[in-house]
Amino acid sequence: MSVDLSFFRSETSQRLRAEGRAEGRAEDVLLILDTRGIEVPDAARERIASCTDLDELRTWLTRAVTATTADDLFTEPEA
Repeated sequence: MSVDLSFFRSETSQRLRAEGRAEGRAEDVLLILDTRGIEVPDAARERIASCTDLDELRTWLTRAVTATTADDLFTEPEA
């Protein structure tokens, strides 16, 4: 008996996995900020939660570790 695995290689499946990764990374950004006691305004929370760009979310995740405000996520650090 063989099982059809074509769905798992389909564009739909790949898109769903990417959406899941983005959702998880956004949750991680918010968790770090919340754990560090940094207030996240509703607009910033929505911007983070609705982002689907994994590279941008990775940047925000990295910045969340040292940010002092939620706005620090969205601005380039000074050299």
